[in-house]
Amino acid sequence: ALFADATAELSGRMIELLEPQPGQTVLELAAGPGETGFLALPRLLPGGRLVSTDAAPEMIDVARRRAGELSLTDVRFAVEDAAQLTFPDASFDGILCRFGLMLVPEMERVAGEIARVLRPGGRAVLAVWASSRLNPWMTATGRAAIELGLSEPPDKDAPGPFRLADADRLRQVVESGGLTVLLVEEVTVHWRAASLEEWWATTRDTSRMLTELLARLDADETAALRRRAEELLHEYIAADGSLHVPGIARVLVAALHS
Repeated sequence: ALFADATAELSGRMIELLEPQPGQTVLELAAGPGETGFLALPRLLPGGRLVSTDAAPEMIDVARRRAGELSLTDVRFAVEDAAQLTFPDASFDGILCRFGLMLVPEMERVAGEIARVLRPGGRAVLAVWASSRLNPWMTATGRAAIELGLSEPPDKDAPGPFRLADADRLRQVVESGGLTVLLVEEVTVHWRAASLEEWWATTRDTSRMLTELLARLDADETAALRRRAEELLHEYIAADGSLHVPGIARVLVAALHS
């Protein structure tokens, strides 16, 4: 719910840029709980269909359950590796991928697969994170850990949230698959927490990096890490103690070469 709220503006913008139409078939890659694709579904009806996919079966289970809770029909779910899709060529009128491309080891293969399964005239709309500097909610703990000598700087070329933060690199990867980039724009996300305590608990639950780091730190190191991370977020604390931390995502629209 926190993630959906923070990225609501982004998800809505992705659907606007996709321009889904009744009767079309849309594929969502790395769909997670499926929420972005679910936003597109009403615009595909009547006669259209959403195909919601993720590499993790557990995510597919969550998405299927949520679709049931929302009484959504005309949705098909499948476990799919975005770099090796099982769909025939030219199967989809539109493709969505929010925060998935940069996490796949072979990003160029994903771009190629998107181009392969996209129909002529169709669009692919992808979202990645802009630089770590512009997303302090997600990076305060990592920055603090590096400053305190508790971890090493991450490998910028390894799969991770900021791997495609450079807009030129993003374009290069997408175009390598045979797609033409039509648009790249920045969209603000809005992270909110009732307190620093809630921010810490949420980050601890959602950050693999932090989970693995805390497992090897003693109590004093953990306290120092948390203290420094909270200092890095101090400017975003409101008078009532709540936290509103802006971030930046980058959205790209692509189509097949004409």
